[in-house]
Amino acid sequence: MEHVEPSHDETTEARRNAMRHCGWCGRRLEQRGSVGRRRRYCGQSCRQRAYERRSAVQRSGLPEDAVVLSDAEIATLQDRLFQLRCAAEDVVSAANDGADADELRRMAAELASAAHDLEQLR
Repeated sequence: MEHVEPSHDETTEARRNAMRHCGWCGRRLEQRGSVGRRRRYCGQSCRQRAYERRSAVQRSGLPEDAVVLSDAEIATLQDRLFQLRCAAEDVVSAANDGADADELRRMAAELASAAHDLEQLR
C-alpha cells in the first residue's frame, strides 16, 4: 500500500481542528469560530501567569523552553508516572492470565483515567 503525504491544506486544516489546550493550566480550549488567531490561554489569569513565567525565565538566563520543577513537584510527577506504569503492567498481566473482557475494560478505563490525570501537569 502506497503512503500518500497529506497536502499542505489538509495538514493546516487538521492542525486547526486539533484539540487545543491552555498554554498555562492545560485545560481544553473551546475555539470560537474559525477565523482569526487561535486562543492560547483559557482566560486572562492564565495569560498573566504565562507572561510572569516568561519574564522570570528571561531574567534568569534559562532557555525560553526550560521547565523548572521543585523537588516536591518532581517527586509527585515520578510517583504519578510509577502509578501509571503499574496500572499498565496490571492490564498486561490480567490479559496474560486470561481475564474476561469486562475486567480488562475496567482496568483499561482506570489506566486511561490515570493517563488523563497525568496530562494535567500544572
